[in-house]
Amino acid sequence: MSHAGNDPAIVIIGSGFAGLAMAIRLKQAGFQDFVILEKNDDLGGTWRDNTYPGCACDVPSHMYSFSFELNPDWSRMFAPQREIWEYMRRCAAKYGLAAHIRYRCTVERMEWDDAIGRWRIATIAGEAYTARAIVSGIGALHVPSIPEIPGADRFAGAAFHSAQWAQTCDLAGKRVAVIGTGASAIQFIPEIAKHAARVHVFQRTPPWIHPRPDFAIPPAVRATFAAAPPLMRAFRDGIYWLLEARAVGFAVHPKLMAPLQRVARHHIERQIGDPALRAKVTPDYTIGCKRILLSSDYYPALTRPNVDLITDPIARITETGLVCADGRAYEVDVIIYGTGFKTVEAVAELNVAGHDGVKLQDVWRGGIEAYHGITVAGFPNFFLLLGPNTGLGHNSVVFMIESQVRHVMSCLRLIARQNGETIEVRASALRRFNDGIQRRLRTAVWSEGGCKSWYLDADGVNRALWPGFSFEYWARTRRARRADYVVR
Repeated sequence: MSHAGNDPAIVIIGSGFAGLAMAIRLKQAGFQDFVILEKNDDLGGTWRDNTYPGCACDVPSHMYSFSFELNPDWSRMFAPQREIWEYMRRCAAKYGLAAHIRYRCTVERMEWDDAIGRWRIATIAGEAYTARAIVSGIGALHVPSIPEIPGADRFAGAAFHSAQWAQTCDLAGKRVAVIGTGASAIQFIPEIAKHAARVHVFQRTPPWIHPRPDFAIPPAVRATFAAAPPLMRAFRDGIYWLLEARAVGFAVHPKLMAPLQRVARHHIERQIGDPALRAKVTPDYTIGCKRILLSSDYYPALTRPNVDLITDPIARITETGLVCADGRAYEVDVIIYGTGFKTVEAVAELNVAGHDGVKLQDVWRGGIEAYHGITVAGFPNFFLLLGPNTGLGHNSVVFMIESQVRHVMSCLRLIARQNGETIEVRASALRRFNDGIQRRLRTAVWSEGGCKSWYLDADGVNRALWPGFSFEYWARTRRARRADYVVR
């Protein structure tokens, strides 16, 4: 089909891994009539935005890539940010996506027009698009979460979130406060500690951390992978099943997390000799309740003479620093928020109106949910990638994205076979699916592990993660079940 300007058949929102995967699969199917609306001035999503020191993937590189576009040239087992971003840009170039991407197009609202059977999409800049279908690939890690601390606006120094790293801020010789000890913080803290005069790390809840088996991939191995793609695929498959084995405790019973917890405890004992510091970094909840992190240099960074770990709650921020609940003040030059992202809210805040103008926020007032995390009753030809309950705590999210894209393609083929105009999940199928996964989640480690995490919404319900094995999700989403959808 020909490219249709502002009236494409399909609008894809976002150009991260999800948006690119959807676009590539459409092109491979011979479909050209789509546009990608990207709010920034370059593609890449999370891997474009996060440029903090030490930023890298915490899933092995060969698994954190498209199954249809394996890369023999990963330099390390866990690729750094720049390398992943360049991989994404190569994929876009190879599959000719440049002509489809509209940069600096922030979507303001999406409304289904019952009269014409089309989606009307409006951007903040005033542009308008009309489309038969929408695929939201905005992801979950793009809205920084910054805690509301009294006095934060009074701080006279530099303050920024790790996903909005101030590249012009030289930390050499500076006193730095890091708020948060999540996945990003444990990567940049060891790097900034090498140059800063002092680093105060403010920890609310310690994470469980496993060693990070990172190493440079020898040129000979990379050459072998390039010459023998089946060998590279076998290597990738091996990584997949090693990671998938970790899901036993997630998918079967929390007690089966014990071996993983022993590995994490041993990691603490081996890298930290000070009993007081060990006590501070040892969690009191079951491993897996929060995201399991990977690092082999975070604990050693905490033992440096210019780094201290503070576990007292922050009471307020002043012009010159932070004051904790115990009254102790810490004067600093820079504050860095390593406090993660608003994952559930990022999806829930989509400004979408379906049949009869019903807003998605109203449908989700009792909690966000979607059939397989992809489709919502009352919203025809509307698809979510990385929607509710499709995140993973043990394997590559790119695998989940590809499974979801395959499901969307199956829905589009179903429309074509039925000579239809729209496809919409049945409310009964949506209800049955979500009731089933919430029953499983209520007894899983994320609910029974004794912690609070970003996996849970304000009501304590897990709206973020898939409760089982990723191959189970793949099997359940391979083809759209005709009985679960209405084609009109």
